[in-house]
Amino acid sequence: MSETDTPSVATGFAKCAKPERYIQQLVAHWGHKYATSYDEGDGMGVFPFSEHETAVMTAHKDGIGITLTTGDKDRNEHMRGVIERHIDRFAFREAPLTYEWKEAKES
Repeated sequence: MSETDTPSVATGFAKCAKPERYIQQLVAHWGHKYATSYDEGDGMGVFPFSEHETAVMTAHKDGIGITLTTGDKDRNEHMRGVIERHIDRFAFREAPLTYEWKEAKES
């Protein structure tokens, strides 16, 4: 990421019945390639895809909250699709899930 690049942050939500289970499965799946982590107490998975790309997923009673940070807007939109496809793969009994994304406002 160069000085001219602006980080892009988006928050998302995927309504589902077993959010904690799906996050745990993603941690195990992506843990083969990335240094993922999972906090059972908070139901939170952290996915550092690269030095400039991270997703944090938190289990809520009715779905998965997602915060996605990337180096730019185009990459953020691409990674949203990657995340959606992977969650849907593990949530196959209720997939396709509905995803709501909002871009964070610049301060």
